[in-house]
Amino acid sequence: MFVPLAKAAVIPPTENFPLPTVDLSGPAEAAARHVTIARGTTEVYQGHPTTVLLPDGKTIYCVWTINHGGPCGPMKRSDDGGLTWSGLLPVPENWKSTKNCPSIYRLVDPRGKARLVVFAQENGVMRRAYSEDDGKTWSPMQPAGDGIVPSVMPFTDVKPVDGGKRLLAMTNIRRPGETREKYSNVLAQSFSTDGGLTWSPLEIVRDIPGLRLCEPEIVRSPDGKQLLCLIREDAKHESLFMTSDDEGRTWSKERTLPKALWGDRHKAKYTPDGRLVVVFRDVGRKTSPSNNHFVAWVGSYDDIVNVREAGYRVKLIHNHRRGKIFSGRLMDDCGYPGLEVLPDGTLVATTYAKYTEGDEGNYVVAVRFTLKETDAALVLRETQNTPPIPNRSAR
Repeated sequence: MFVPLAKAAVIPPTENFPLPTVDLSGPAEAAARHVTIARGTTEVYQGHPTTVLLPDGKTIYCVWTINHGGPCGPMKRSDDGGLTWSGLLPVPENWKSTKNCPSIYRLVDPRGKARLVVFAQENGVMRRAYSEDDGKTWSPMQPAGDGIVPSVMPFTDVKPVDGGKRLLAMTNIRRPGETREKYSNVLAQSFSTDGGLTWSPLEIVRDIPGLRLCEPEIVRSPDGKQLLCLIREDAKHESLFMTSDDEGRTWSKERTLPKALWGDRHKAKYTPDGRLVVVFRDVGRKTSPSNNHFVAWVGSYDDIVNVREAGYRVKLIHNHRRGKIFSGRLMDDCGYPGLEVLPDGTLVATTYAKYTEGDEGNYVVAVRFTLKETDAALVLRETQNTPPIPNRSAR
C-alpha cells in the first residue's frame, strides 16, 4: 500500500528551474515506496542496474555489477511487479569475466522468437548472453559480433525498427584515432536481423568535437513515425537530442534538451494515459534543486522535440554520496536506471545510489509510484498554497 502523498514535499519552481518537483525521497515515502534489491556494505558497492519486464506484466529481472563498473553476474527476479525480489539467481561462471553496466532486454526476432538478452563487456569487447525460457536458464557470455569493438559501454538501448524486421542498438565509443582526448565519446549504432544474437559493425552517427556524447536512449513517437534519441553529454553537462524519420538510418542535427532533462543515462517509457516518463541522474548543477539525485521527468514527446520547459519532476531517491569516500575513491554516482510500467500504471524505477549516510557502498533500490499520486500531490500543494518546502537536496 502506497503512503498518501498529501504531505509529500513539493519543491516549487524558481527563476533558474521553471518546474515543480514532487519529492518521494523523504523518510515516509521511502518507507512505503522504496524496495531494496541489493544492499551495499563497507566492502561492496552495488552498481549500474538495468531491468526488463516480461509480457505477464509482473515478472521483472534486474542485473547489475559488483563495485563501480565491476564484474557482472548478480541477477534477481521479482514475480510481483517489484514488491519483493528473489535471492541471487544462478548464471554461467564466465559472466564474472565481463564488466561495466550490463543491460538486459527482451528482444524478438523477425520470426517472432523472443529471448532475454544481457549485454556486457570484456576488455573492450561487447559480449552477450541470452535465455530462451524467460530467464530460467542462460547461455555463457559470447562476443556480440565481429564489428562491436571497441565500445565504451554495452548497448544502452535496443529498439525494433522496420516493423520488427531489424533491431537498432546504440552506444558510445572512443573517437577512432584520437590521441589528445583520453575520454572522448561519440555515438555509434548497430543493427541486428536475428533478434540480437549477432550485430553489424558499429557505425558512428554523431561526433561533436569538444563534447562527449554517450549513453543514448531511443524513444518512438506516439504516432510511430519518428525516433527520438536522448543523449548524455559529459563536457558541458547540457544534454542533447536528435531525431530520425527513417528508422535510424539518418539523424537530424542535435539540439539541447529542456533543462528539466539535463541528466545522465536517460530511460523513458510511456504511461497508459500517453504521457512520457524519463528517469535519470540529475546533472542540472547550479540550476536544479535535485542535482546529483535520482529523478523522473513527467511530460510529453512533443514537449521534448519542441524544447518546452513543461511538465514536472519527481525526486525519487536522495543520493547521500555527496563528498563521501568509498574504497579510497570519491564517488557520487547514482541514476543508471531501469524503468518499467505495470498494467495498472504503476512505475517501477530502479537505480543504484548511496542510500544511507553511513560507510556502506551503493545500494540497488526500486521506487514504485503512479502519476495519479504525483499529479494529486501537485494539485493539493497548489490548492493549499502553503509556503515552499525547504530543499532537502542541500543537506
